[in-house]
Amino acid sequence: MSSLSLYDTLTRTTSEFIPLKAGEVGIYLCGATVQAPPHIGHVRSGVNFDILRRWLTRSGYNVTFIRNVTDIDDKILHKAVHEQAPWWAVAMKYERAFTDAYAALNVLPPTYEPRATGHVTQMIELMQLLIEKGAAYAPGNGDVYLEVRKLSSYLTLSRQKLDDLQPAADADETFKKDPRDFALWKAAKPGDPSWPTPWGAGRPGWHLECSAMAHAYLGEAFDIHGGGLDLIFPHHENEIAQSEAAGYAFAKRWLHNAWVTASGEKMSKSLGNSLQVHELLKSVRGIELRWYLGSAHYRSMLEFSHEALAESATAFRRIEGFLNRSVEILGAEPVPTISQVFTDAMNDDLAVPTALASISEALRAGNSAITAGDTATIENSANEIRGALEILGCDPFDPAFASSTAVEDIGAALDGVIQLALAQRTAARERKDFAASDQIRDGLAVLGITIEDTAQGPRWSITGNGSN
Repeated sequence: MSSLSLYDTLTRTTSEFIPLKAGEVGIYLCGATVQAPPHIGHVRSGVNFDILRRWLTRSGYNVTFIRNVTDIDDKILHKAVHEQAPWWAVAMKYERAFTDAYAALNVLPPTYEPRATGHVTQMIELMQLLIEKGAAYAPGNGDVYLEVRKLSSYLTLSRQKLDDLQPAADADETFKKDPRDFALWKAAKPGDPSWPTPWGAGRPGWHLECSAMAHAYLGEAFDIHGGGLDLIFPHHENEIAQSEAAGYAFAKRWLHNAWVTASGEKMSKSLGNSLQVHELLKSVRGIELRWYLGSAHYRSMLEFSHEALAESATAFRRIEGFLNRSVEILGAEPVPTISQVFTDAMNDDLAVPTALASISEALRAGNSAITAGDTATIENSANEIRGALEILGCDPFDPAFASSTAVEDIGAALDGVIQLALAQRTAARERKDFAASDQIRDGLAVLGITIEDTAQGPRWSITGNGSN
């Protein structure tokens, strides 16, 4: 049986995954900076790492999964000014938007979801340790910086040269020993939120937040640190610098998901090509959007188009249709099982495209078995498909999807039936068969459906007075 192998951004190699502690896996995923509604570029990371988590759990590991919330940041403060609202209100509004998006796509809640503002004490303790070790300094203006030239391992993740870097544009350079030193703590500015420290009031630097929270929940060493490709530098590079300067082993392995692109460019609000999750969910169901976002290998770019999303949704409905047909034939829901082909694909650095090929093969066999009346093959195919979909977070029988799907389907069917009845009533009125017209209206009224004739045509509503 194959063992799980995963890519490591640090070494640029794929190797067998061996946890630090047998049977236990600790994962830290950089979560949202809550300054705008989530677009699909944001939630792809959530979906990709949710698949990893589900596979690790299915493989027998007890997974501690941390996904933080950055709720204090320059962008949040800027948005607060723009929206004329308190910064904390802006952060909470968009944090809820992310929570809703994750839930709509069946991304499991993290084991813990720490907010940056709830861990300032841990950040101050980490800065104190770094200053004591001579790795950081406080120039006296309220800032605290990490002295990067003292770190021999700096830039090993991104493989850049220190002298080639542009100065870190995160504070006033006049207080830095080297322009490339980065801020752990930023001195308070008039009107901005601040917290007291031994070096002056201010607020945390972005990089410091994650190092402090990872240490608080996962300890000095943990198995996997994840995030998007865009976080490799400077964020993850600076997390490593802070943590290793403090004497922590930090992350054993680094995983990074690629971007969702539009016309070859990374999704971003500044480019104007962002596609918000709540808008896309008006055209496809959450299960279909998740299927699309999870279909590419996590390290491959996913070029978005509405046509590709629609094609992906149609393909998923064929799989869903077979599973529903199997229930009709067999009289029971499929029992999730994992095939060896699917296992081998997932153990190969989460090779989801190969895993999807195994689903397609099982679907082909299952549909052929329906034609042949081969119930044993129908059952086997349905079980394997459901098992695979469960890992991919796209199980249509999962209550996270089933209830909302059922309501949507019933609503669509009800609207279709009533529209058909209204069309028949309109035809009766046009041929002056008013008795038939009234009979249709009265029949709908008995069911609790009220018809209103307007200039734009008949409209219906549920009054709740029907017998059913």
